[in-house]
Amino acid sequence: MIQGKFVDNLPKVYGLYTGGFIVFILIMAVFEAMGMSASTIGILFVAFTIFIYAAIGWLSRTMAVDAYYVAGREVPTVFNGMATAADWMSGASFVAMAGGIFFGGHPYMAFLTGWTGGYVLVATLMAPYLRKFGCYTVPDFIGTRYGGNLTRFFAVVVLVIASFTYVTAQINATGTIASRALQIPFEVGVWFGLLGILLCSMLGGMRAVTWTQVAQYIVLIIAYLIPVFWISNNLGVGLFPHLSYGSAVSRITELEALHGLGMAATESFAGLQNLKVAHAFIPEGGAAAWKFISLAICMMLGTASLPHILMRYFTTPSVKSARKSVAYSLLFIFILYFSAPALATLSKLAMLDPELATGIIGKSFADVSSLSWIQNWSNVGFLAISDSNGDGILQINEFFLRPDVVVLATPEIAGLPYVISGLVAAGGMAAAMSTADGLLLAIANALSHDMYYKIIDPLADTKKRLIVARVLLIVIGALGAFIASLKLTSILGAVAWAFDFAMSGLFFPLVLGIWWKRANRAGALAGMFFGLVSGTAYLIYVAPAFMGNDPWMGIDNLRFGIIGASVSLVAMVVVSLMTEEPDEATQKMVDETRVPAGQPIIAQKQ
Repeated sequence: MIQGKFVDNLPKVYGLYTGGFIVFILIMAVFEAMGMSASTIGILFVAFTIFIYAAIGWLSRTMAVDAYYVAGREVPTVFNGMATAADWMSGASFVAMAGGIFFGGHPYMAFLTGWTGGYVLVATLMAPYLRKFGCYTVPDFIGTRYGGNLTRFFAVVVLVIASFTYVTAQINATGTIASRALQIPFEVGVWFGLLGILLCSMLGGMRAVTWTQVAQYIVLIIAYLIPVFWISNNLGVGLFPHLSYGSAVSRITELEALHGLGMAATESFAGLQNLKVAHAFIPEGGAAAWKFISLAICMMLGTASLPHILMRYFTTPSVKSARKSVAYSLLFIFILYFSAPALATLSKLAMLDPELATGIIGKSFADVSSLSWIQNWSNVGFLAISDSNGDGILQINEFFLRPDVVVLATPEIAGLPYVISGLVAAGGMAAAMSTADGLLLAIANALSHDMYYKIIDPLADTKKRLIVARVLLIVIGALGAFIASLKLTSILGAVAWAFDFAMSGLFFPLVLGIWWKRANRAGALAGMFFGLVSGTAYLIYVAPAFMGNDPWMGIDNLRFGIIGASVSLVAMVVVSLMTEEPDEATQKMVDETRVPAGQPIIAQKQ
């Protein structure tokens, strides 16, 4: 029996939830053994988990401003760490990361290095101090710290551009998963995914999203780790492959040389995969180290600038708990990131090695074409094989697979029971939905709180404010689903752009707003405006000219944030020094912000 406040019973509640989910997996395994079809299992996994998330969202519905925007500021550190990890474990992390490592190798580790390192910046430079400030949103901090509606407006613009770019990637991921699990077209799958996302977040805001994200983290981490351990054991790599897959890497290197896998093969893959970003990760002489470092820098600064991540630390009870929450976030994120290279390695070995039962390269087209997983992924347009040389034997450059589906397809590639594929699909859906929930909420909250309430209608009552937030959530989500359905770029490509946009316009106004009292309104406006404009201009007018060639200083369309953030820093410092310093009250407020204890600096108007 659960008694007392909900937050006091969280270990019991989520313990029961985890046990129930494991029982559901076992039931699905029994049904598969009894002859239930793979398509039915996939539908049940996705439908069951989305139903649970929607139920949590419904039970968490609220009309209280504090609960809607910051979950009542009562989320315990461990559970906020889990929610943040789920918020962070996007479709890029769960669905696309291992696929990137699968095709591009260790250069893709720049994503993992940068994303993880970004949380160090969050912990040391951002989270405790933003929590001490007491704001609801990132533009709320910018607008209050620097003063004036124009600074708040510019912060909202940057937030919307970065977050919307990111959310299209997550809806893309939900569409990818839904199209395979439900055997529906990708263009329909994105709308199915959007429906689930809205059910989780629309009624309860941050409170609903928080408790849903904890549930989603439990699903996604179970779904990611079980295939890793199972496949590793089947391939003889060991029960714990994270520390023992060196022999598998060596074998893959031999096989790649045998099959001639290199630039030519990568270019062949690009035809079907929409792998437009492949060239950015292939080392090119002495520039390889800089390409790795520059991408990691963009991911680090972008992480520390993303509003939907920073918002999570507004929900903790105190400044101290915000800092501890970052540590738990890193722990829960590390568990998956430590597993991604192992999963990519094992999946590649299972597919390439002709000595294994799962290997397909070097085998006849007739045999390969008869495999159910080849047929299933071909049916939804994510895989193709073509006997281009007419010898009837599948060569490495005659096999085309979209990188975004490597994780989803791995259980089938490795010959695991389909219940594991259904589990992975549910995990991928959880990862994409959790991040999309946070992103849509960040956009809708910024527009409803910082634009509508703070600028347009300061006298709006609570009911009206929350209605505006919910309508915006639906409109923005629908627009994101439409853009995602166009398949303009890969999941990882869209995610990298989001990080670059965020760091271009927000990183230095946030950091200097906390750590430099001399930073003023004019400097912040210059930093946000010139940073965003210069980064975007570089992306549009300069980076495309280098596609397929050597870009200037290695700064291509995935690293344009380096240009934007550099311009932002220079503009902000120069303009701040050239104009009048902030008044004494503002400087005192900045001093108080850096004291990691005490009451919040600003009292929110309810």
